[in-house]
Amino acid sequence: MRESEAMFKRMMIMLCIAGAVFAALAWFVNFRAGMIRQAMAALADPPQTVSTTTAQFSDWQSSLTAIGTFRAVNGADLSLQQPGIVDAIHFDSGKDVAAGDALLDLHKEDDVAKLQSLQATADGFGITLRRDQGQLKINAVSQATVDSDVVNERNALALVAQQRALVNQKTLRAPFSGRLGVRQVDVGQYLTAGTAIVTLQALDRLFVDFTLPQQAIDQVKVGQEVVARVDAFPDRSFKGTVQAFNSKVDQSSRNVQVRALFENADRRLLPGMFARIDVRVGRPTSYLTLPQTAIVYNTYGESVYLVVKSDAPGRQGLLARQTFIKTGATRGDQVAVVSGLDQNATVVTAGQIKLRNGTLLKVDNSVTLPNDPNPSPVDQ
Repeated sequence: MRESEAMFKRMMIMLCIAGAVFAALAWFVNFRAGMIRQAMAALADPPQTVSTTTAQFSDWQSSLTAIGTFRAVNGADLSLQQPGIVDAIHFDSGKDVAAGDALLDLHKEDDVAKLQSLQATADGFGITLRRDQGQLKINAVSQATVDSDVVNERNALALVAQQRALVNQKTLRAPFSGRLGVRQVDVGQYLTAGTAIVTLQALDRLFVDFTLPQQAIDQVKVGQEVVARVDAFPDRSFKGTVQAFNSKVDQSSRNVQVRALFENADRRLLPGMFARIDVRVGRPTSYLTLPQTAIVYNTYGESVYLVVKSDAPGRQGLLARQTFIKTGATRGDQVAVVSGLDQNATVVTAGQIKLRNGTLLKVDNSVTLPNDPNPSPVDQ
């Protein structure tokens, strides 16, 4: 009997020990599972930093783009018809002058002396003519003598006019009002006929000549507005109007030359400047517009990542949601969205490469991304 009780006690002790071991093992398994869950939670993707924009409608208008060059309505490199030595210069480089102002004189004393000699000869023929005309009235000379006197005087006066024109050609005068360039000659220098002395440009109004394909002739009309942009003033555009078309199409390029007129009251534009010309055609159309950096291109089509709010347990905050769209025309840094996107939707514009559906987001718009419909190149 005692042996049975002792055995029972031993069995109870063993069972208690086994139960304690199993309880400890269960606690350890649950503890390990909790630790694993905590570790996995710590390994979850942290919020990804992105920049965003809001999809808005904007007016789009088709335009034709061309390259042109400014030129003055009146502009010329001034020179003289006659050769000679520079005697005097009456202008300063870069100054404005009026039409008719004397700019330069060549040495002309010999020519003036010859002019005076010819004038004296003409005066002598005139005196002889008047005397013979008086003698003709009393039949002291013949009509032939008077006729000869008339011819002599006319010839002498023609020689005087010729010499006076030659003397005048030794003085350079401004043919129109404008601004002078940098002078290319000095006092005492010998100039051959046609030597460039200085450029003169009227800057109040400028032309821009550019070419368009022949298919555009029906879309562009005289008087239509054009917009020019130049690298010297990247933040400014200049408006002008179409003035004329060339009367023929170039056979090699099938392009037609177009000339536009620009008012230049502040004289900031200069002849020779390179210009990008935009000619707007058709009627404006409203499109939902995004920066091109917001579009994700792949073999399945174009898509964007939307920023949406989530209140799901463990996923509170802003999440990324990919959606496919259909895009249309582009202009500068912008692209038109034809379908698949609603107005006022918040769209990711940078950081898409690290996103997938459901990724937590952190928005940082401190850096402005390109979104200009008419961007200009910037010198690096």
